[in-house]
Amino acid sequence: MVTAHPLPEGFTEIEVFAIGTALLVEALLGFCLNGLTILSFRKIKELRTPSNLLVLSIALADCGICINAFIAAFSSFLRYWPYGSDGCQIHGFHGFLTALASISSSAAIAWDRYHHYCTRSRLQWSTAASMMLFAWLFAAFWAVMPLLGWGEYDYEPLRTCCTLDYSKGDRNYVTFLFALAAFNFLIPGFIMMTAYQSIHQKFRKTGHFKFNTGLPLRTLVICWGPYCLLCSYAAVENVMFIPAKYRMIPALIAKTVPTVDAFVYALGNENYRGGIWQFLTGQKIEKAEVDNKTK
Repeated sequence: MVTAHPLPEGFTEIEVFAIGTALLVEALLGFCLNGLTILSFRKIKELRTPSNLLVLSIALADCGICINAFIAAFSSFLRYWPYGSDGCQIHGFHGFLTALASISSSAAIAWDRYHHYCTRSRLQWSTAASMMLFAWLFAAFWAVMPLLGWGEYDYEPLRTCCTLDYSKGDRNYVTFLFALAAFNFLIPGFIMMTAYQSIHQKFRKTGHFKFNTGLPLRTLVICWGPYCLLCSYAAVENVMFIPAKYRMIPALIAKTVPTVDAFVYALGNENYRGGIWQFLTGQKIEKAEVDNKTK
């Protein structure tokens, strides 16, 4: 007979079930969409370009976020974290690694788009591979720091998943948070803002708007902004007065990133969307010029 574990403190039965369900839906939807992006890149020759390698990078990172969310959903339905303290550290590291790699890959795509539309220079395979490798190694560096003592991973308010511990707000946390935010949110955001502003001005001159230049940066701010604000507020004030269920909301918003990214960078790209259609239906793309010219 299965033992019923007590509800996490500060949550009702319906709230725990709702959070678990939201995490599960986000995980399944995001994984399916990004899995489709990855399979299409692998199967459709026309999609295998240097620029689309960066789209592949963000799809891989977002699939990782979905796996992390799926584990959190499973634990939420159990009402407790079943994998112990070591599992918590691994879960926190994995979540941070994939999240930071996703953000870095978004900035890399912005950089590539700027050069494609504004300088008319084409991305080479070696450059694309180097950018992808740097994005993941850079993310790994920051994700491993809490395991080495700079920052700390601990349970989220629901205590069924793990992330950066913002409950203490001590000097160790503050120094890590500000360095993390500067290099993994503000700088990528600045790259995206300047790149897409330049692209927007270029589109205005030509009168041909290939894509919504404001959408990628808005996605970054809307999806990651609430979580960044919560962590930043924890650096100057004790956030534990905020009810636990409300402190879970920024994490739930952040977990929508994989689904949103799939629509922004793959399904929102006319040629990549055509490649996905070809993968699903077998119908050849007309004038399969899949080199991200409309990305």
